[in-house]
Amino acid sequence: MRTEAGPDLRHHGDAEVRDAGAGLTDLAVNVRADTPPRWLREEIAASLTGLAAYPDGRAARAAVAERHGLPVERVLLTAGAAEAFVLLARALRVRRPVVVHPQFTEPEAALRDAGHAVERVLLDARDGFRLDPALVPEDADLVVVGNPTNPTSVLHPAGVLTRLARPGRTLVVDEAFMDAVPGEREALAGRTDVPGLVVLRSLTKTWGLAGLRVGYVLGPPDTVAALERAQPLWPVSTPALAATRACVAPRALAEAAHAAHRTAADRAHLLAGLAGLASDGVRVTGPAEAPFVLLEVPDAQGVRGRLRELGYAVRRGDTFPGLGPDWLRVAVRDRATTAGFVEALGKALA
Repeated sequence: MRTEAGPDLRHHGDAEVRDAGAGLTDLAVNVRADTPPRWLREEIAASLTGLAAYPDGRAARAAVAERHGLPVERVLLTAGAAEAFVLLARALRVRRPVVVHPQFTEPEAALRDAGHAVERVLLDARDGFRLDPALVPEDADLVVVGNPTNPTSVLHPAGVLTRLARPGRTLVVDEAFMDAVPGEREALAGRTDVPGLVVLRSLTKTWGLAGLRVGYVLGPPDTVAALERAQPLWPVSTPALAATRACVAPRALAEAAHAAHRTAADRAHLLAGLAGLASDGVRVTGPAEAPFVLLEVPDAQGVRGRLRELGYAVRRGDTFPGLGPDWLRVAVRDRATTAGFVEALGKALA
């Protein structure tokens, strides 16, 4: 258990492909390639004729509720999952917040910015970053965990996660990448039998909407109401509302399910290529279940720099609490891109 600020919690993968990195092949950002699809761009474009009116989120909120089989009182639309972390940090009165790491760093950053003293539970690389509920202090009244977890690509069993629930505790499960898991197995979205459960979802990753900011919260009505009071007026734009409705419609869910299976196949191809570099010291955290993989490599920072010279951007791992300078995160891409990357990685290691 550690409480110090440690790594740069505000560093994210998009920094790898800005400015001088703009021309690199992007394996640093976990947004699905070749998105948003044309039909979604057209839905968003059609909404632009209504920009003179203030956004009305009722239809989108109802669509999300229907998608998860919940009443609308359990749904809150947000400007991406990142806004939800800020709302949780500002709106909830908590005494002992705990963040399970390694994971996406914005939850801890938001809590610290709101004045909270955050404790960390650091999972161990030696057992594949598996979650042990006993590591979380019994009196923690806010616990945040990702599933599948960024950057480890670990998918925690739903039964293990629900063991973290307690009366008087808010359990926040970040499912931003769950729609990239075939069948969304181990998902908790839609569950109402777990006390204090709050699930966050993002439409950014699968649908390529990072620039539009689309996400939502699922949770108990009183928690949703508290978060909503902390939001500014009209927090989600009309185009983002149109995208939300489109992305939770049956057609989109079927397309996302197909994409999840394709990603799993592409990930298997990446893992096979990386296995060929094991003799060079490459170790992959597994089993990987998300659209990215976490690598431990010798001299990772030097390797990352040499990869950039060879035309590839990957995500540094040392800004995630619980990792260090020997870790890199690599997004899953199509087979041709993967083949080029594995060849470049071999050269960078040499």
